[in-house]
Amino acid sequence: MTPIQYNSSIPSVALITVSLDHKVADQVAEVASRMLWAIHRADCEGYISAVKRPPFPQPVKSANCCVAIIDFDKDIEQAIVAAAYIQEMFGGKAALIALSASQDPDILLRAMRAGCTEFIGGEFDETGFSDTLVRLNTQWNTKKVRSTVRGSVVTFFGAKGGVGTSTLAVHLAMYLVQCHQKKTLLIDNHPELGHVCIYLGIDGSRYHFHELVRNLSRLDSELLRGYIATHSSGLEVLSSPDICGGRKPADPEAMAQTLDFLRGEYDFVVVDCPTSLDETNLAVIEASNQVYLIATPEIGAVRDLSRHVDSLSQGEQNVDKVKVVINRFSAQHAVSIEQIEKAIRLPVTIKLPNSYADVVRSGILGEPISPKVKTDFSTQILKWVSGLVGAAPATEEAAPAKKSIFAFLK
Repeated sequence: MTPIQYNSSIPSVALITVSLDHKVADQVAEVASRMLWAIHRADCEGYISAVKRPPFPQPVKSANCCVAIIDFDKDIEQAIVAAAYIQEMFGGKAALIALSASQDPDILLRAMRAGCTEFIGGEFDETGFSDTLVRLNTQWNTKKVRSTVRGSVVTFFGAKGGVGTSTLAVHLAMYLVQCHQKKTLLIDNHPELGHVCIYLGIDGSRYHFHELVRNLSRLDSELLRGYIATHSSGLEVLSSPDICGGRKPADPEAMAQTLDFLRGEYDFVVVDCPTSLDETNLAVIEASNQVYLIATPEIGAVRDLSRHVDSLSQGEQNVDKVKVVINRFSAQHAVSIEQIEKAIRLPVTIKLPNSYADVVRSGILGEPISPKVKTDFSTQILKWVSGLVGAAPATEEAAPAKKSIFAFLK
C-alpha cells in the first residue's frame, strides 16, 4: 500500500498504545508508518496514570501531536484514567482512540466522556484505522499544526527584589507589540500580588496564570481567551492573583506543558518570575529560549546575582540562554561593569540607564513609557527588542489614551 499523500509540513507525532496486545500494537504502528509523519512510538503494556507514569522518551513528550490508542476491554476504569492522563500530559493535543472488541454502546459512551474522539469496535481493521488517521491529519492541517514551535519564551528573573524586573518585562513586552507588531503574551508568574497589571493600568483580577495551569487538561485556544486581559496596545496578559493567601503551588510539569502550548499561540511569551529558584521557576527557565537575570549595580544585588549565576550554571542547558541585565546603571556608582563581570564570570549583555524618576511616574500612572518618547531608557529598550526580533522597528502605533493617576486602584 502506498503512503497517503497530502500537502502539509511533516508533523512530529507521538504514537502511544495502552494495554494493547503486541500484535495489535504492531499493526497500529505499521498503519501509522504509511502516513507522512515523523512517528515516535511508545507502547505501554499496562494502564498508565499520574501515579504509574511511564518513562516516555523526550521525542515522545515533545511531539507536536499525539495519537493514543487505549484498550477499553481489560479495565474500563483504568482506561478512563489513562485517557485523562495522556490528555493532560500533551496539553489537549492528544487524539484519543478507544479500542474495544465489544460493540457495547455503554463502553462507547464512557469512552467519549473520557475524551476519546474515535472508537474502534470489533476486530482491528487496518483500513478503518487508516481512514481515522487521515481524518486526524485533515483536522491538524486545518488548525495549522506545525512541525516546529514558532514562539519564543523570554523569562525575566530578578537577582533580588526591587531591581525593576517587572518594569522591564512590561516595557519589553509592550515594545514587541508596538514597534514590531509581534503577537505577545505577558505572564505575571508571581504566586500572589504581582505588579504587571498595575504597571499597565489594566484589570487582570478575574483569572490568573496559575489557575490556567491548573486547568491544563482542558486548555485550548478558546479556554485561553477567557483568561486573557488585553492592554490598549494590543499586548495580552495573564495576571497574578491580587489577593494575599490562598496560594496553591503550581505543578512544575504542568507549568512547562502550559508554556509549550502558549508558545504555539504567540510570537513571544514574556514571563515575569518572582525571585526564587524553586521547582516551578526552574521549570519555567528550562522551557525558556532566553533568560534575563536582572540586577542593579549595588553590592547586595551583585552578590545575589553572582549566586544565581552559579546556581543556574550547574545545568549545562542553561549556559547559553542566561543573559545578564544591569538596570539603573550610572557611572557614579561604585560598582563598575568590569567589576560586575569579574564577580559573576559572565559578560553583561544589556545595560540600562538610571531613569528611576520616569519609571516610577510610569508605574503610578499605569502607563508604560512610550517608544515615541525619546529618552535614554526607551532607546535602550528599543535596541533590546530589535535584537530579540532581529529587525528594525516597524511603524509605531498611536500612543494609548492617558489614564487617571489612580487608575490602578479600580
